Amino acid sequence: MTTETTNTEVNETPEVATPVNPLLRTVTVEIPSDVVDTERNRLVQQYAKVARVPGFRKGKVPAGVIRTRFSQDINEEIVRNLIPKHFREETQKQSLAPISQPQVTDLHLHDGEPLKFTAEFEILPEIPTAGYENVKVEHSQVTVADEEIEETVNGLREQRSTYDPIEDRAAENGDFVQISFEGRDKADAEAKPVEVPSIMVELGGTNTVPEFTEHLLGSKAGEEKTFDVTYPAEYGDQRLAGKAVEYHVTVKALKKKVVPELNEEFITELSGEFKTPEELRAKIREGLEHEKKHRAEHEGKDKLVDELVKLNDFPVPQAMIESQIEVRLERGLRALAQQGMRTEDMRKMDFSRLRDGQRDAATREVKASLLLEKIADAEKIEVSEEELNEEIASLARQSQQTPEAVRARLTQDGSLDRIRTRIRNEKTLDLLYSRSA
Repeated sequence: MTTETTNTEVNETPEVATPVNPLLRTVTVEIPSDVVDTERNRLVQQYAKVARVPGFRKGKVPAGVIRTRFSQDINEEIVRNLIPKHFREETQKQSLAPISQPQVTDLHLHDGEPLKFTAEFEILPEIPTAGYENVKVEHSQVTVADEEIEETVNGLREQRSTYDPIEDRAAENGDFVQISFEGRDKADAEAKPVEVPSIMVELGGTNTVPEFTEHLLGSKAGEEKTFDVTYPAEYGDQRLAGKAVEYHVTVKALKKKVVPELNEEFITELSGEFKTPEELRAKIREGLEHEKKHRAEHEGKDKLVDELVKLNDFPVPQAMIESQIEVRLERGLRALAQQGMRTEDMRKMDFSRLRDGQRDAATREVKASLLLEKIADAEKIEVSEEELNEEIASLARQSQQTPEAVRARLTQDGSLDRIRTRIRNEKTLDLLYSRSA
């Protein structure tokens, strides 16, 4: 007898292990049946006073009918009313401090029985602060070169340039042409054309679209030009990136820019504080030094935070990371809106990929905040009411509201505590930076 053995290859897809979250905690809660029954009876009486049921007068519906007809609504209210209170009591009993919304599962709710449920949530980790007193970062020396001052002076002169009309010749490179135009998207005949009644174009300017320079050279006031511009996909203005636009341009006037001389008249117009070029340059140097010191301090503090995060490794609550990702996304979307991106274009963005791209930075920011809060505790750093009031006053000026209205809004939406924490963390970082030289 011959026995044949067949070898069969089985391709198994390996299971991807889900990372264990060391900050997850679970509690199982049982609410006694008499507590549940008391709440149910209270709700039945409440419903009986207002319920409208065919065949019964208002306020005269029997309790049994209410229990049957509104059983689902009553059960939902029992859950809403009892679970938060008893969840909070159970976590306090176990000395747990949830920092995320509990995820409720295994909910058991039946007449005459205890209400049982399981809740899963995150807690804060143990946050080490090893070596924070010894972190050192370089405090860069700030210098301002004469060339930087001259560049700023020339910028001020450019800002106050005037434009003299040109009437005896055609447009040349370096001239400014005042035009009006209408632009049509060549790929979308239904799109409303863009109309600009007046704009100045510098021929050959670094920020001038080359096609405008090419077609307006040699032009004179009153002439009309029609030409196409194809914008690259990476063009800075998202409204035009990757599009081909037909422009119909009307030349209104030719002008030559006149840059003012650096003299006493010009300097006095800038400010009454100084009159001579030397005084102006001294003021500019002071401003540039302040700006550079601020930038160097900001970069130094960033490096200090990086060192703190490297020194102290600990798990970060996922709920806090997700919240910070949303903060970063909202900030980014506001910036895109300010740059001109349309809401409908934003909706087409891959938000899942964007969130993933923000995760590392958000994790670092949450870690830094938790570390600074812990160090603030160790250093006994607090925020005074005066400091908080100054911040509220600043926000009030920005929003053109009264400080009282701003404080009320911040208190209502829970932002006041976040602002207090931010100020406290900033004070802590200021202290660490002052020690780190």
